[in-house]
Amino acid sequence: MKKSNLFIDKHFKVAEVDKRIYGSFIEHLGRAVYGGIYQPESAFSDEQGFRTDVAKLITRLDVPVVRYPGGNFVSGYHWEDGVGPKDERPRKTDLAWNVIETNQFGLNEFMDWTKKANTEAMMAVNLGTRGVDDAKNIVEYCNLKGGTYYSDLRKKHGYQNPHDIKLWCLGNEMDGPWQMGHKTAPEYGRIAAEAGRIMKMVDPSIELVACGSSSLTIDTFGTWEDTVLSEAYDMIDYLSLHQYYGNQDNNTPDFLANTVAMDEFISSVVSICDAVKAKKRRHKNINLSFDEWNVWYHSHEQDQKLERWCEAPHQLEDIYNFEDALLVAGMMITMLMHADRVKIACLAQLVNVIAPIMTSDTGAWKQTIYYPFELISRYGRGTVLGTLSDAPCYESSHGDASYLDAVCIMDEEQSALTIFAVNKDLTDSMELSCDLRQFEGYQVKEHLVLTNPDLKAVNTEEHPDCVVPVKTQNAKVTDGILHALLCDKSFHVIRLER
Repeated sequence: MKKSNLFIDKHFKVAEVDKRIYGSFIEHLGRAVYGGIYQPESAFSDEQGFRTDVAKLITRLDVPVVRYPGGNFVSGYHWEDGVGPKDERPRKTDLAWNVIETNQFGLNEFMDWTKKANTEAMMAVNLGTRGVDDAKNIVEYCNLKGGTYYSDLRKKHGYQNPHDIKLWCLGNEMDGPWQMGHKTAPEYGRIAAEAGRIMKMVDPSIELVACGSSSLTIDTFGTWEDTVLSEAYDMIDYLSLHQYYGNQDNNTPDFLANTVAMDEFISSVVSICDAVKAKKRRHKNINLSFDEWNVWYHSHEQDQKLERWCEAPHQLEDIYNFEDALLVAGMMITMLMHADRVKIACLAQLVNVIAPIMTSDTGAWKQTIYYPFELISRYGRGTVLGTLSDAPCYESSHGDASYLDAVCIMDEEQSALTIFAVNKDLTDSMELSCDLRQFEGYQVKEHLVLTNPDLKAVNTEEHPDCVVPVKTQNAKVTDGILHALLCDKSFHVIRLER
């Protein structure tokens, strides 16, 4: 049995968790909108066409912010097509995903849906095929009370009160050659700076997210961030990161070691942000928005067979297995370890499309990745403590990888301490110890574990509970020392209270 130690100090605080780190994403892609959150013909839908069974599952995730409407989709989108009378809305080609967009669901429907899903909007503007004037107009439509053309147009559409959207994305993945209106770093830096300046002239209270690199592996990574920040530093508040991981080679240890790469990605972007801050002699920090992250590879082959120019096809519908859930837990732990700079994160996406929730005409169910997201979102509120681990390592393509991913969250108001931990060893249990004598009187309240003997186990509509968390009693505090047994290939939530 492997042995590991966690070292924490209640005075060594990384940061308060920004609840927006538990955000998600809804794009006009596949069945995320049509057949996902919105399906007027469904018996599960309310009078507005919103799937109530889906809304209940989303509410359990406690998602505080949802990015919309894209994604690649936004770079060719005219937001005006999705507002006003539905019978006057145009059907358009969506070149991002080679489908027909009916525009029966748009900005106002999304804002209605956010209220029912108990979340807030993170709205993206089109800086691909459109630009500064359009960015100004949509902020005016959404956030001004009235007395101008676009704010009065919103009222004409039946929304007297402004939507008051506070968080805005300045385009999407503008470094990517697959993107409509793809730009070089100097081109994007200028339009992001100018669009941001004009948007804040309309509403100075908004926050802006500029596009960072669309992945760590793109050739322009690093130089893109430096150039964009050099142009737009004073106008923006956050820089985005996007990253997806897959296990195409069926090498599970290497797959789970992607948390090493993710940690390096975050640290590298922070370093670039701070280098530009130093060059510009500024006081403010640019924080990070990891607004696309997930496992994505299962659906690649089937998506190559899709017919072009259909409506809401079964697209990017990854069926997640147990090992995917382990990596999702590790990715969330990694972001929490950087909570001082990662303030926003969006699991991409929320329903049907590379998502924790799946739907059919007969119901909705939770994929394996639903559970680590739900548990960490529920119990990962408070202060991240600097968490040092001493655990065995193994060799991976990302360098040495620890068998243990772990982080501790302190909630002083509730007198609670929560440890999230992943044992990546596929065959051996791990004995975890942690000195908690600073937390006098704390005892284990609950120990939850997500595990399965089959790494490829999945949840389906017919068998929705194949991979679910269970309670165990393999953790206790003795003389101020926590001792916990972490079974092989498992995710753990250890909750302590006084």
